[in-house]
Amino acid sequence: MSESATFVGIDVSKARLDAHILPHDEQLSLENSPEGIAQLVKHLRKRRKVHLVIEATGGIEMPVAVELNEAGFAVAVVNPRQVRDFARALGILAKTDKIDAKVLAQFGERVRPEVRPVPDAQHRQLKELMARRRQLVRMKVTEQNRLSRARARRVRRDIEATIGYITRRLRKLDKDLDDAIRHSPMWRQKENLLRDVPGVGPVLARTLTASLPELGRLNRRQLAALVGVAPMNRDSGTLRGRRTIWGGRAALRATLYMGALAASRSNPAIRTFYQRLLKNGKPKKLALTACMRKLLTILNAIVKSEVPWRCRMTPENP
Repeated sequence: MSESATFVGIDVSKARLDAHILPHDEQLSLENSPEGIAQLVKHLRKRRKVHLVIEATGGIEMPVAVELNEAGFAVAVVNPRQVRDFARALGILAKTDKIDAKVLAQFGERVRPEVRPVPDAQHRQLKELMARRRQLVRMKVTEQNRLSRARARRVRRDIEATIGYITRRLRKLDKDLDDAIRHSPMWRQKENLLRDVPGVGPVLARTLTASLPELGRLNRRQLAALVGVAPMNRDSGTLRGRRTIWGGRAALRATLYMGALAASRSNPAIRTFYQRLLKNGKPKKLALTACMRKLLTILNAIVKSEVPWRCRMTPENP
């Protein structure tokens, strides 16, 4: 990348877009609206080799990232924790929208974060549906816990009515998810490949489809690091610390954990692997984490090759 490249950090809030442009140290503050984004696009078209860095902010950043990506710019949506650690390393402790935009531009210039494709509208809809499903499941569990502690009849009836309503909404949401998968040949094929693997149910298959579009495109080490199931070293000098997993996509990892738990009982490859780890003295939680990584590797290979599980599990290849 030549020195003439332009790096733009954009701090996105509900009302404003604060941009900082390097190497010119130029600042812009625009409305977070279609008109404001159009003004930003028009301004950036004057620059050469523009690389945009936007912080992930729970979905607020997505309309901006989509518009800029469709305008032909390279957009990197980065983890806010990485950017904050980078700012601390530079000695920048203050935090304002303009400062954040400048830090994002510096992060892009020095770290060169990987640019991944921005999900299309159909993919974003599937991801939002899965996120909503997780919210409803959490709400249902919370209400069930309240029901177990409630003693007054009126309170119990009210909680039961709420649980009934959430259950109906979950059924409707599952139908919407079925329709979304059914109307996409690519997603339908991917779900069929994933569901063919013992231990992978509809929730895990759809979570992988919505939250891990990189499945089948990366190698096993890259994918494990992306999800957050790769063991991280904790060594210093002669000290050899415990390897732990860290970072990654938490919601996806939680669903993958439940899938690995089911696979440790129903999937012959995972079950054998899990039992061998336990026999070697590994704690159950550590063994299950290793099973998560192995299951993810298997699913990645299946999606990449498009060879179903039942074709792989032959007598010659148990």
